[in-house]
Amino acid sequence: MRLREEATAELTESLCEMGLAERGEAPRYTALTGGVSSEIWRADLRRGPVCVKRALAKLRVQQDWFVPVERGGYEVAWFRTVADIAPEAVPELLGVDGRRHLFAMEYLDPATHRLWKAELAAGRADAGFAAAVGGVLARIHAATAGRADVAAAFPTDAIFHGVRLEPYLDATARRHPDLREPLRALVDTTARSKRALVHGDVSPKNIVLGPAGPILLDAECAWYGDPAFDLAFCLNHMLLKCLWRPDAAPLFLACFDALADAHRAGVTWEPAADLDARAAALLPGLFLARVDGKSPVEYLTEEADKNRVRRVGRALIMAPPPTVAAVRSAWAQELGLVSHGD
Repeated sequence: MRLREEATAELTESLCEMGLAERGEAPRYTALTGGVSSEIWRADLRRGPVCVKRALAKLRVQQDWFVPVERGGYEVAWFRTVADIAPEAVPELLGVDGRRHLFAMEYLDPATHRLWKAELAAGRADAGFAAAVGGVLARIHAATAGRADVAAAFPTDAIFHGVRLEPYLDATARRHPDLREPLRALVDTTARSKRALVHGDVSPKNIVLGPAGPILLDAECAWYGDPAFDLAFCLNHMLLKCLWRPDAAPLFLACFDALADAHRAGVTWEPAADLDARAAALLPGLFLARVDGKSPVEYLTEEADKNRVRRVGRALIMAPPPTVAAVRSAWAQELGLVSHGD
């Protein structure tokens, strides 16, 4: 993908204003995978490569989905907050251009920073790394729990509703009218649970295997709210990947266990069982949403696989499980695998 001449000039001007490019310099831009919500470019400068990111107003999905570009500023704020808690878990910020809704950060070389989604797609599911993800999430949640200053820095309730609760849970309720009441209850409970700083998109596509452990990217959904959402959102991917790579399903379930256990061990701000119960209630809703919400996972193409998700997801929404382990066990039984603890 090539940048238009005027877009190239704008990015170059921005990099100059941020002090990253010199006047008269002509950076070379290469489009990077930006998912559905952003444009991301590698900019090769005299100083070396940097990564430039700009939020999109309309997401690249089949259904119309518009979100405020101001979320990029909250992503920057999330990176800065987490850099004080777990600096090894975020890329280094190099410059911010609030007027153009873009920022620059260090370029993570794929030779030394492998994307977790690519690893899982290849069937390489390391439970130790999953535990590290759960551990760093718990560190972030614990360090920000109950902090009025952090809560004040992330007044993003409306944005979070627009990028997470509406397109996942509300949209799924429209596809499944008989589940409207429990799904709306999930939206209301999640929105009211204001406990800690939430990333909002803890997905393998946004997690890099860095030299010092996990590096979290794409914090556009940053919100001061319910940390159970981060846990459920990531665990959901471990369940869905079982249909993508059935041969590696036992490894994905081992990652589920390791991530959940590591996060639970770091819960200090409330009874761990309370958070687990909220995550367990959210998980089936998010599970079903990745088939029938606004952002379905791209790798589930067979209707038979989608129907398996619907069958298990619907049953667990109608009869909420008490723990995330119970959700995992129901899915393992659907897959014909031995349940956790059996």
